[in-house]
Amino acid sequence: MGRNILFITTDQMRFDALGCNGGKVARTPVIDGLASHGINYSRAHNQNVVCMPARASMITGQHVASHGVWMNGVSLPEQKPTLAHWLQEHGYKTGLLGKAHFEPWLGDSDEFFENRMAAEGSTGPHRGFDHMELANHFFEGHSHYDRWMAANHAATKAKFYPMVTDKGQNTVGSGDTGAVQTWPMDVPRELYHTDWVADRTISWLSSLAVDDKFFCWMSFPDPHHPWDVPKSELGRVDWREVPLPSLYSDDPKTMRALLATKPKHWLGYYEGSLWTNLESPRQFIPAQMTADQVREVNALTHIENELIDEACGRVLASLEQRGVLQNTDVIFTTDHGEFQGDFGLLFKGPYHVDALMRLPMIWQPARSAAIPAADVSKPVGHLDLAKTFCEIAGIDSPSYAEGAALPKNDAQATHEVMLTEWDSEHGPVDMHLKTLYRSDGWLCTRYDASSLYDGSEGELYNMVDDPEQRVNLWDEPGCAGIKLELLERLQVELPPTLEPRLERRAPV
Repeated sequence: MGRNILFITTDQMRFDALGCNGGKVARTPVIDGLASHGINYSRAHNQNVVCMPARASMITGQHVASHGVWMNGVSLPEQKPTLAHWLQEHGYKTGLLGKAHFEPWLGDSDEFFENRMAAEGSTGPHRGFDHMELANHFFEGHSHYDRWMAANHAATKAKFYPMVTDKGQNTVGSGDTGAVQTWPMDVPRELYHTDWVADRTISWLSSLAVDDKFFCWMSFPDPHHPWDVPKSELGRVDWREVPLPSLYSDDPKTMRALLATKPKHWLGYYEGSLWTNLESPRQFIPAQMTADQVREVNALTHIENELIDEACGRVLASLEQRGVLQNTDVIFTTDHGEFQGDFGLLFKGPYHVDALMRLPMIWQPARSAAIPAADVSKPVGHLDLAKTFCEIAGIDSPSYAEGAALPKNDAQATHEVMLTEWDSEHGPVDMHLKTLYRSDGWLCTRYDASSLYDGSEGELYNMVDDPEQRVNLWDEPGCAGIKLELLERLQVELPPTLEPRLERRAPV
């Protein structure tokens, strides 16, 4: 008989955010407990380093080339079968509480159901989920959380970070240092979206019969920017005491020298001379960021992660109280990471490094399954989630699912390599990156021909000797053989690209 599934995701959380993964600032005892009692994957990768493609891989079990959501703003077609549909067909109650982002959240509500369902009073069904209540990290005017705040707490809602615009307002910050999008708010913690998502998750789960099998996706919008925590929580972490990242220097010459070893859009982003993607504000220039601003951004991120951890604890306690946690598997991960000062940068984009590509991923099997705890160092990815959900449910996987069920230990691991893709078009600038990580620590990124590159450029790292990816070996004569070997393997492993290409129909 299949077990219940609680799938917990965050948005934009680094691998090293958690204590169980080496984090030394944020206190995350609940999630650390999942790792200590379950299986912690230390080399989990996303198949794309931004939201919409990554989430499409989670819910379909496919590479980006296969599901076709090639960049933010490209919607997963509504007719596309998902694992929620599959589990629903096999008797599961399915719910998604929090951030969905299968459709562009700046898209026209006449076109995208996710952007009008709250206004219509709908909570589904949609995309295989019987029940959906949506929230985002900005008030975009259409989520269930947004409309609930407007109806019940309008004065409080006005204190949140202002909506993203193209006129520079999204670079403002009101923290102590004035860092971009830092926004401590005089709002009650219980009205913050992290607690709202946990509240709605508990409510939906409590509405089910004790013997109902469920697949519940609890999807937190944090720690994604803006860094807008309630002021009541600022005492958790003093930004003045937060250590700077080892990959950050407040000496511009040092940063420029490091970035100059990489393809030109790295240094272009740092200096503000080359804007390649919508994942960072157009007016933000990382080179102008101070060390104290990096500290404050990191401090607020750590606070957001602590609030997520406590929210997870409340949901798990509710399941325990109802007597269903013993037959519930919990899987925790995120869609992508954040620079948080690494390489002198913030936010994310076409940069295939651990800050953005390496994920926290933890599976705590139900106690009833009696699966031993373990640490797995072999590569796994988002595309493995689908078959893992099916294994937990005790059902066959759908034919469209790629990847493999997550291994329970290194001996069971089946992947030698993991792929990550990036494609984007923003005005005159397009970018196309394809990356292969191999289990021996080699990481190879191919830059396909674009408006910026002729197809001969790339990045190559030996992450055993150089775990911070400081030394790009792409043009190193002594590495020509391994580079060719990895490029040939990458070409073999990449699935065919979906044709015709899905249309980009909104910004993000």
